[in-house]
Amino acid sequence: MSIAFTFPGQGSQKVGMGKELAENFPAAKAVFDEVNDALDQKLTVLMWDGPGDDLQLTENAQPAIMAVSMAVMRVLEQEFGITVENTAKFVAGHSLGEYSALAAAGTFSLADTARLLKIRGRAMQEATPVGTGAMAALLGLDFEAAVEVAQQAAQDLGGDEVCQAANDNAPGQVVVSGSKAAVERACVIAKEKGAKRAILLPVSAPFHCSLMAPAADAMAEALANVEMHSPKVPLVANISTNQLTDPIKISRSLVTQVTGTVRWRESVGKMADDGITTFVELGAGKVLTGMVRRNAPGAKGLAIGMPDDFEKAIAELKV
Repeated sequence: MSIAFTFPGQGSQKVGMGKELAENFPAAKAVFDEVNDALDQKLTVLMWDGPGDDLQLTENAQPAIMAVSMAVMRVLEQEFGITVENTAKFVAGHSLGEYSALAAAGTFSLADTARLLKIRGRAMQEATPVGTGAMAALLGLDFEAAVEVAQQAAQDLGGDEVCQAANDNAPGQVVVSGSKAAVERACVIAKEKGAKRAILLPVSAPFHCSLMAPAADAMAEALANVEMHSPKVPLVANISTNQLTDPIKISRSLVTQVTGTVRWRESVGKMADDGITTFVELGAGKVLTGMVRRNAPGAKGLAIGMPDDFEKAIAELKV
């Protein structure tokens, strides 16, 4: 069995996330305490008690999702002796999940990762005026067709509006992002071209498109001022699907990722081609696990995010 550890992105957050981990494992509680201290914020109060609207804010959701992933990682390490270097061939994360992956692999400290994601979330939120951008999931179109839909939507509005493919998640599941009018136009065009559904997403900003350029600049500055180490195993990067170990290349990839397409379908497919048979999702929710069979037929997906998940997962991982 060859294993990759994967880490979820935004959308996995919900009130109560991580609370049971903290109540059952001292190693998990220590992670949450350290994130609170790093941010000088009682993030766990928001995570565990809400309100949900505040947790949904990008600057809170991003470090919160990372904290749950790292709590799972620390429990695996300290309670079960399962580390990145002795278990995984690769790490990968969906969008902000790349930061969780890199923290797990030792590239960033936990405190620095929390601070970076706070900066990233705030910068992404502030990159465009509220209400001017949108994202939509196009279901039932392949990636190339979705790219054409996005391009046509922008052209139909005179070419001055932005509409780009933001996430290539799985076959027939592509998210587009950009100016609100262009994304709404893309939904109409997608249905005309045979999409099963075109759904506007409840997001606060148009992530992973050129409108996020100010946020990319902010991350370039932030990453230039943080200590980075080579990851203990290669990171499979969202933007290129390449295996990265050089901190300089990783930093550049993280900056480019803010405005670029998350190539998750290809990333998982490449890992499967390189021999990965089991994808273990660490953190909140099971979104990535749900996509494993579509992206890597024949591979197995496991999710560890709650105390009850550990026993079954450990039995699988130690076979």
